[in-house]
Amino acid sequence: MKTRKKNQKGSLCLTCLGLLLFLSCASTGSYKKVDEAVSRNDYSGSIELLEENKNSLYNSSRDVVLYNLDKGMLSHYAELHEDSSRLLQDAEAAIEEAYTKSVTQELGSYLFNDNTRDYPGEDYEDLYTNVFNALNYYHRGMPESAMVEIRRMNEKLRFLSTKYDLITSELQQKAIEDKVDNIPSNPDAPTGFSDSALARYLGMLFYRSSGLYDDARIDNEGIRIAFANAPAVYKYPPPSSIAGELNIPRGMARLNVISFTGLSPVKQSKVMRIPIPGGRWAKIALPEMVSRQSEVSRVEIVISNGERLNLELLEDIDAVARETFKARRNIIYLKTVMRAMVKAISSSVMGAAADEVGGEVGLALAVLSIATQVGAEVTEQADLRVSRYFPARAHVTGINLEPGRYSLSVVYYGKSGRQIAADHYTDIDVRENALNLIESYHLK
Repeated sequence: MKTRKKNQKGSLCLTCLGLLLFLSCASTGSYKKVDEAVSRNDYSGSIELLEENKNSLYNSSRDVVLYNLDKGMLSHYAELHEDSSRLLQDAEAAIEEAYTKSVTQELGSYLFNDNTRDYPGEDYEDLYTNVFNALNYYHRGMPESAMVEIRRMNEKLRFLSTKYDLITSELQQKAIEDKVDNIPSNPDAPTGFSDSALARYLGMLFYRSSGLYDDARIDNEGIRIAFANAPAVYKYPPPSSIAGELNIPRGMARLNVISFTGLSPVKQSKVMRIPIPGGRWAKIALPEMVSRQSEVSRVEIVISNGERLNLELLEDIDAVARETFKARRNIIYLKTVMRAMVKAISSSVMGAAADEVGGEVGLALAVLSIATQVGAEVTEQADLRVSRYFPARAHVTGINLEPGRYSLSVVYYGKSGRQIAADHYTDIDVRENALNLIESYHLK
């Protein structure tokens, strides 16, 4: 009988550990084939591969935001602008819903790791859904809707600086209730990004084409203000072509080109150990944004009239992603340390109680103590989910031309100075008093 009871207790521990293992698991699929299609500029093929591997890449209930973002961006590159609009709008709505219940979910995932909760979207993902929806609407001939998207992004930017204050306060109160002796302090400064030069640039173009010149002037000035207010993001001068965007001579037309290069950062796990009472150490695993290198060093346009212009960097989306992640990483850091401390202390308490009690109860407590330690090690995994197909950088230029039809190429050069790719456009109708915007991308 005694042996049977011990086995039952051991089985219970193994069952609990199995549950912890299950709860720690995230989607395990590989994006390799999709990424390879993207690197070949085969965006339609990348969408097909994403759908074929959907069940292994995404959890159907927890990764709704992630799936819609990835497919929405690939649809944009494939020029399926109506599909892209719908998918990005669905992602934005799911992000907003996730935020409304974020306090509850943050406290819930305090018990396990973040992979057990709905993916809420990173702030930069939420922001740039509006940029690419604005471009979707431009390509669909809906300029008013495009301007609405830019205004929505600007509203989100104003809210960003205080977005996580309530969640931080709730988590700190929870730490006190759970008797965590040292409430962890935030390791990073608050986000230093509250205005987007890219949003301002597109707003300026849409307002200008609609004849709203005062609004266009405000956004033109806002580009320089955005650069001044976020030196951690904008470590380069504003594009020189900005100065001429509102000075189009009578009888002339303005051609604007925007090029997106590279791919946005991914996440990697950083594992650390923190000391706890009793001479033990607790494991914590934190996600960190890691940049992906681009092969593009320079972009230029070559126009059929013989003109050549370099495109200049307007927005380092990679830098925005890493800067805006700081605020949410503070939340992750706070609750990860709390969770690790509570797990480790409970294991330590059970171990000490096992030594005191002895016998069958002591053995059960010792087994539970070990299972708790092992479970804490196994389940403490960083949430590495993030969308993969936003671009890393936006480059722009503008030029005044006589109205008419033109052919042009957007040419991409590598670090050696050699041409690595080019997009060719023929019979482009450059019209007076209109927005003539070419969008190109090379995501390697």
